[in-house]
Amino acid sequence: MSKALATARRIADEVLFPTAAAVDVADRVPPGHLDLLAEQSFYGLASPQSTLDVPDYQTVQRIVETFAGGCLTTAFVWVQHHGAVMAVAESRNETLRTAYLADLTTGAVRAGLAAGAATRPGPPLLRATPADGGWIFDGTAPWVTGWGMVDVLHIAARDDNDLLVWALLDAAENAAITTTPVELIAVQASRTVTMKVEQLFVPNEKVTSTVSLAKHLEGDLESVRFTGSLALGVAGRAARLADIDHAELDAARDVLHHASHSEVPQARAAVAELALRTAAALVVHDGSRAMLPREHGQRLLREAGFLLVFGSRPEIKTALLDRLTS
Repeated sequence: MSKALATARRIADEVLFPTAAAVDVADRVPPGHLDLLAEQSFYGLASPQSTLDVPDYQTVQRIVETFAGGCLTTAFVWVQHHGAVMAVAESRNETLRTAYLADLTTGAVRAGLAAGAATRPGPPLLRATPADGGWIFDGTAPWVTGWGMVDVLHIAARDDNDLLVWALLDAAENAAITTTPVELIAVQASRTVTMKVEQLFVPNEKVTSTVSLAKHLEGDLESVRFTGSLALGVAGRAARLADIDHAELDAARDVLHHASHSEVPQARAAVAELALRTAAALVVHDGSRAMLPREHGQRLLREAGFLLVFGSRPEIKTALLDRLTS
């Protein structure tokens, strides 16, 4: 086991899990949780400047799984940081890379994500229009996580030719950006908001990349594989609490980690369904006390329900419905 994964397990078991029930009903993730992940270099998990002992991608996935099994809400806020790290690291915008990569790697600057409004099927909810020296963003991002806990937002808007424009913006309200809190049945302390964007000028200096929607979708399933580890974390914690054999969990993890590109949606559906079923088993195992506030059974069951739809895609939805209704 790598030193980084061992450290992640210690944090999950000794810091995150003991306070997960309290975080579940809190207004936000405790700053100390996210500060600890930064102090231990976990904000640099996806950075080429990382100092973590992470020998392979499977270890990265196990770290995500481990934190999710400690406290899904904390992991949910933290995990969305890494898209910005990779985007800045790979960007041709040298000025942006110089200004942000080191601080994103250490967690001195923390990032959120607003992508679905431009990348989901159908007309974009967040539209990009060319302007002198940059772009105008206009529309709505329905799901933006970590508001008030992140410093910058990695955001995508789409133009009339299905070109995605990705930018790194300050995560703060202004004359062009307003937010409305979203009430969720799980991970409420993630401070997820709906963000309205009205005629926001985004200078080229803030653009990390432009890419066709079709090209983006070719690589999108890797993000689906990555976030599938959240469901494995919930399933693993429920299995431990209910004293359920881990053989099925281990098998599902192996399939997700090694699935071919075309197999990822089925593998992602399998781990989401496993999390739901294992959390339900924990509720049965604990009996009526599982329905009490701050009990892990009801919390994990709600979190498993949340993960049925978080980061989903049409292929995953179809696969899940087949599993749940067959």
